[in-house]
Amino acid sequence: MTTPQIHGTCPDRFVAVKDAFAANFTDASEGLNEVGARFSVTIEGETVIDLWGGSADTAGEKPFTQTTLVPIFSSGKAVMALMIARLVEQGKLSYDDKVIDHWPEFGQNGKDHLTIGQLMSHQSGLPGFDEPVDPAIWYDPPAVVARLAAQKPMWEPGTASGYHPISIGLMAGEIFRRLDGRTMGTALREDFCEPFGLDLWIGTPASEHDRAAEMKRPSSLPNLGKLDELKMAAFVNKGAAPGGRGSAEWRGAEIPSANMHASGADLARILSIIANDGRLKGETFLSAETLGALSQERIHGPDKILPFTLSWAAGLMRNEGIDIFGPNPDALGHCGWGGSLVWADDKAKVSGAYVMNRQSPHLLGDPRAVRLVNALYQAF
Repeated sequence: MTTPQIHGTCPDRFVAVKDAFAANFTDASEGLNEVGARFSVTIEGETVIDLWGGSADTAGEKPFTQTTLVPIFSSGKAVMALMIARLVEQGKLSYDDKVIDHWPEFGQNGKDHLTIGQLMSHQSGLPGFDEPVDPAIWYDPPAVVARLAAQKPMWEPGTASGYHPISIGLMAGEIFRRLDGRTMGTALREDFCEPFGLDLWIGTPASEHDRAAEMKRPSSLPNLGKLDELKMAAFVNKGAAPGGRGSAEWRGAEIPSANMHASGADLARILSIIANDGRLKGETFLSAETLGALSQERIHGPDKILPFTLSWAAGLMRNEGIDIFGPNPDALGHCGWGGSLVWADDKAKVSGAYVMNRQSPHLLGDPRAVRLVNALYQAF
């Protein structure tokens, strides 16, 4: 395969990053050569690297451009965590609050002691529904949150993390709506995207669908280890995920944990808030106190769903032990189904995003993304 034309900006000091980006199209490990991709990095809040190339469709007929939107699946959880942190900053919420302080119905079946911090770090015991359901339920948020509020947790809440692929987005979204009065997608658009020109969408309107990249699905399933009832509920059972991925209905739905559509450059820009003392373009969104609470380790240990030992902050993965977000163990980030990766490193004042449309089966640390992140830090 020949290397496509690589577009964008990359200073000479980071030429190894551009070389690695180009190499991902021709000799990526495991044969995962790119179809289309973008890699963007900010340093001290300014975009320094922004590279893109390849095709936005699997047939190779539609160029991947600066305006291509990419579904980033769980990488959107990083933005979801930032939106909840904004409520904390505004004094509407504390991570130490009990969920029932703001959502009384949630306390059914022994969930009344769970805190917001525990919910955001995947400790609620609600990784999915406890029985098969119609996948269309995900397009009815009131039905989802009512069912989750009533459901008995699948382990003792607050005692362990177990990754919640999709349910956490509807639960965080419900808390956000109750406290802010708007949906999380509306608030993201009004408070960040419109004022700062960010091309990020939780609930992508039909007017933007033509810009969305077509995803090439993984050639194999991810390795979750031995399947049990928890992993089945999270990933496998009927209704574990919405139907119709890639459809207009799916793109337009607001599922903060799973269907954000994003420009890689603007994803890196919004994560720069975490990397740069809570500021974006000179405006402070998060204080040092809120950043500390967001970044604080909430739980560390073997995850009940993902086959990894993980350190969770309030909605973000901490780099300690997984080493996919550069050399700083305190860096924060998230990965998305198929390979996307976003991170923020407050020590180096770096944030970045890798988005692509050829998906791999890797649950964390897709080798294409890690290759780029490592090339970046080796240039410092």
